[in-house]
Amino acid sequence: MANKSQIKSYWKNNWQLYAFLLPSIIFIIIFAYIPMGGIVLAFKDYDFTKGIFGSPWVGFENFERFFSAYNFWPLLWNTISLSLYGLIAGFPFPIILALILNAFPCLKFKKVVQTVSYMPHFISTVVMVGMLMQLFNPRTGAFGVIYQIITGGQMMTDWFGEPGAFQHLYVWSGIWQGIGWGSIIYIAALSGVDESLHEAAIIDGASRFQRVIYIDIPCILPTMVIMLILNAGSIMNVGFEKTYLMQNSLNISRSEVISTYVYKVGMVIGTGDYPYSTAIGLFNSVINFIMLILVNSISKRLTESSLW
Repeated sequence: MANKSQIKSYWKNNWQLYAFLLPSIIFIIIFAYIPMGGIVLAFKDYDFTKGIFGSPWVGFENFERFFSAYNFWPLLWNTISLSLYGLIAGFPFPIILALILNAFPCLKFKKVVQTVSYMPHFISTVVMVGMLMQLFNPRTGAFGVIYQIITGGQMMTDWFGEPGAFQHLYVWSGIWQGIGWGSIIYIAALSGVDESLHEAAIIDGASRFQRVIYIDIPCILPTMVIMLILNAGSIMNVGFEKTYLMQNSLNISRSEVISTYVYKVGMVIGTGDYPYSTAIGLFNSVINFIMLILVNSISKRLTESSLW
C-alpha cells in the first residue's frame, strides 16, 4: 500500500513533466519508429500492385546484389574517406575556438567573435554551395580573379571539375560553416569549470596555456568523448544535400557516396528500385550502429566516459 501511495503521490506531483514529454514521444513514434516498418522492402521483390506486405520475399538477394555491384567498393570508400576526413579535420576546431574564447577576458570581443562564427551555420545548403561555385569560378570568381592577377592572366583550375578537390571543398567549407555552432557545447562545458582550480594554478605560477592544458581540457574531456562517439556513430551519414549539389559528371568518381546513390536508385534511375535502395540504406544504418557500439565500448574502457 505504501508503494502504491508513493507512486500516486509521485504522479500527482510530476505529471506536468510527462505531459511536456508526451508530444516529443508521439512525434518520434509517428515519424521515426512507424516508418521503420518499411525496411521489410529490403527483403522483398516489391510489386506496386501487391503492396509492401503482399510482395514476395527474396531474402538477402538485394544485399547480395549490392555487395557484388561494380561500384560497391568505390561507394564505400568515398563515403568512409569523406566522413573520416571531415571528422579528423573538423573535430578539433570547435574545441580550439571554445578554448580561445574562454581565455579572452574581454566580454564584448568574445560576443562579437561568437556571433560572427555562429552566423554561417544558418546559411542554407543551397546558398552555401552557390557561394562556393561563385567563389571558385575560374573566370569571374573571387579566387579565380586573384589567381589571374598573381599569375599574370592564367586561368585557375576549375575545382568543381577536379575529383581530387571535391573532398577538400566539401570538408573545409563545412568546417567554416559549423565551427561556431559546434563550439557552443564546449563553451557551455567550460563555463562549468571550477574557478578555484584556476585561482590555485595562478597562485602556483601556472601560465594561461598551462591552465588550458591541465585544467580546461581535462574538465571538458567527457564532453569531447561523447561528441566523438556521436560523430563516429554517424560515420556513414555523409550529408546528402551538399554532396548532391556539389556533384557533377567530372567529379562523380569521388563525389558519389551511398546517400546520393540511394536517392538515384530509388527516385531517379528508371522507375525506382525501392527494394534495392532500401537494402543499401539499411546496410548503411547497420554499419553506423556497429560503429556506435564499437566506439562507445572502446571509450568506456579507455576513458570511463560513454553514452551508456
